[in-house]
Amino acid sequence: MWLVEGFTRPEVLVSHANARLNVHGRLLLVDRVRRQGWAVAHAAKAMGISRQCAHRWLARFDAEGQAGLADRPSRPRCSPRRTPAGVEQAVLACREEQRRGQDWIGHELGVPARTVARILRRHRVPYLRECDPMTGEVIRSSKATAVRYEKDYPGQLVHMDVKKIGRIPDGGGWRAHGRSIGRSGAQKRARIGYDYVHSVVDDHTRLAYSEVLPDERGATCAGFLARAAAAFATHGIERIEAVMTDNHFSYKKSRDVAAVVAGLRARHIFIKPHCPWQNGKVERFNRTLQVEWAYRHVFTTNDERAAALEPWLQEYNTGRRHSALGGLTPISRLSPT
Repeated sequence: MWLVEGFTRPEVLVSHANARLNVHGRLLLVDRVRRQGWAVAHAAKAMGISRQCAHRWLARFDAEGQAGLADRPSRPRCSPRRTPAGVEQAVLACREEQRRGQDWIGHELGVPARTVARILRRHRVPYLRECDPMTGEVIRSSKATAVRYEKDYPGQLVHMDVKKIGRIPDGGGWRAHGRSIGRSGAQKRARIGYDYVHSVVDDHTRLAYSEVLPDERGATCAGFLARAAAAFATHGIERIEAVMTDNHFSYKKSRDVAAVVAGLRARHIFIKPHCPWQNGKVERFNRTLQVEWAYRHVFTTNDERAAALEPWLQEYNTGRRHSALGGLTPISRLSPT
């Protein structure tokens, strides 16, 4: 057995990511040099480490014994430039209360966004994309794509999609009263149905337009696209060159949608099936719409929530800072008209 006399085999053999030798390798180095009489240079070469590294482990063993061969934390004893504890607590409190990202929190507290990100990672705060928008609890994971792009000018490409959300019964649903609320048999059998939130997002500016509509049929989608184009025109986007959608039947097979796209003199681009991240800008907008409008507050009627969409959309376009735009608003990327 190669272990040095008196050594005991360690139970935990965990090395940090950059270590060339684990604990057993260090014990083997000591055994070869101190018991078998190898030259330090020969032992170091055989084990693929430098002579300086070998001498360091031997010196640590001579000074501390076997305990000196264990891993030590790489954290510095003193971090004079680390963010003060009070600032860290303010960041964590703001994140818990507002459930916003690093760019928003950094601007509010006057702390660099990268510092906010490090604080959140240091305290193992989950990403927003993994959390429930109402409770903040971790409920999901998401897929990201490394292929990122942005068109050169407004109207070059717009993304279109529909988000289906459950309607709110009069008096409020489970978000208002909790899941334990009692319901009569008639209420349980009643079909509340869904609202269909149609949205269009401009690729370059992230300017968004949305409507709550009763369905997602081809004629409904076509009428919405025509109104969205008219709304974009009021902001100076007078020409839409391409419209990107998924492969839903209402988009791909509808003659009404095809007629509106042709009337806009635009191309209709379909994403690859089962790859929603290719239409990621409007998909990300849908998540923001859910978190900051649909599920941000407790609404007691469906009409109340629908009426709140237009004010929220106005704030999104003109007041809300957008991380992909360097903290600017979508309206800031449009030329004055």
